[in-house]
Amino acid sequence: MTSQQTLTEAGHGPGGPGEPGAGLQAGLKNRHLSMIAVGGVIGAGLFVGSSSGIATAGPGILLSYALVGTLVVLVMRMLGEMSAAHPTSGSFSAHADRALGPWAGFTIGWLYWFFWVVVLAVEATAGAAILESWIPAVPQWGWALIVMVVLTATNLVSVGSYGEFEFWFAGIKVVAIGAFIVVGALAVFGVLPGADSEKAALGNLVDHGGFLPNGAGAILTGVLLVVFSFMGSEIATLAAGESEDPQRAVTKSTNSIIWRIAVFYLGSIFVVVCLLPWNDPSIKEKGSYVAALDSLGIAHAGQIMNFIVLTSVLSCLNSGLYTASRMAFSLGERGDAPKAFARTTRRGVPMAAIVASVVFGFVAVFFNYRFPDSVFLFLVNSSGAVALFVWLVICFSQLRMRRIIEAEAPEKLVVRMWLYPYLTWATAALIVFVLGYMLTDTEHDGRRTVLLSLLVAAVVLVVAFARQRARGVTRSGGSGGGARPPFRAR
Repeated sequence: MTSQQTLTEAGHGPGGPGEPGAGLQAGLKNRHLSMIAVGGVIGAGLFVGSSSGIATAGPGILLSYALVGTLVVLVMRMLGEMSAAHPTSGSFSAHADRALGPWAGFTIGWLYWFFWVVVLAVEATAGAAILESWIPAVPQWGWALIVMVVLTATNLVSVGSYGEFEFWFAGIKVVAIGAFIVVGALAVFGVLPGADSEKAALGNLVDHGGFLPNGAGAILTGVLLVVFSFMGSEIATLAAGESEDPQRAVTKSTNSIIWRIAVFYLGSIFVVVCLLPWNDPSIKEKGSYVAALDSLGIAHAGQIMNFIVLTSVLSCLNSGLYTASRMAFSLGERGDAPKAFARTTRRGVPMAAIVASVVFGFVAVFFNYRFPDSVFLFLVNSSGAVALFVWLVICFSQLRMRRIIEAEAPEKLVVRMWLYPYLTWATAALIVFVLGYMLTDTEHDGRRTVLLSLLVAAVVLVVAFARQRARGVTRSGGSGGGARPPFRAR
């Protein structure tokens, strides 16, 4: 089957002003998808946010990462099952639309779009701060504008240009983390030549108040601090819709998620807490990875890490714009957003969806500089729990979608959720538990984040039901009242 046939069956609609009927195109190569899948789990939050987790839970932060990592693996397995059977740029939003009803696809799709356009502002500001420290002649807002414009242009050229940029951004992250783990492990075992590693030892895991110096409860607090750094694992399932072989791409990324999390998250954090005592002041002052490199006497460790963090920020910005625009495209295709969002250029680029996403991102950047402690803080907090909402919707969608796939096209179940439906229900229960625990957290703004996110979700949900009622959409019908198309064998 040709690539264009695959895209059409994946649910992509007509093209746009450049060439009617063009639609999204298979511009991502296998190497792009492989690196997007690997790099998607390495966010800037891993580098800059892990220090607060270590300070809160000590070496026990490893259990926090392991718990959230297990949760992500299970959710990605469910998403992989649905996306391998029906690859689409709307991913879990499109699955929710079919499995739970148009209201679910509309709500989670817009919440996800909202999450990523806020991330655009956060990452642009973080990247600008690093660039300004190197070249202070350009103000921070100027750098934020520059990086946003450059990556917007990249996304507007073609999906292949996005894939190429992400390939190299993600490649740098992967190599950096890999090198850090190897060098750190050699230092821990005392075989790194020329390194000043007096503090490095496996004993750091238990010698400073024990493995859980702040008690077992700190593990759950650690979960709240690290859970959002895992957002991005699902990007590969959205990007797969524009690859040459979507089903193979989804299957591969789903099956590799375990080792990706084990190596990049657990492996690197394990090295950090072995290189330094968890309560070493430098971890909080410099950041966990910079402090770990400094402890080995590596010259210019701070600048090296700043370069790696900048790469991660640009990667997240690049992927965030791509992800937001493809979700907007899918919403437009299903009639849940302006029809212009579903139109594409000759190169298969949803220009209106990209421009709308980046405009909101620019507005959020403005709010960050003009109203950082009011409007922008509200935007960040109100989008903070969206990751957990997305994962919960994936669970409920998979419970229903499995039965639909088995009835209509069982041969498409090339990826299967383990111990269905029991493990799916257990995962959903764990997500609800984490959300509930966040409501008890006042020290790290967990309660505010959940409440504001629920407020925004409620508003979007009301709009979804109002639209559904106005258009006479039944739960068993698709957008506009028509029946949802069945799965078709390839």
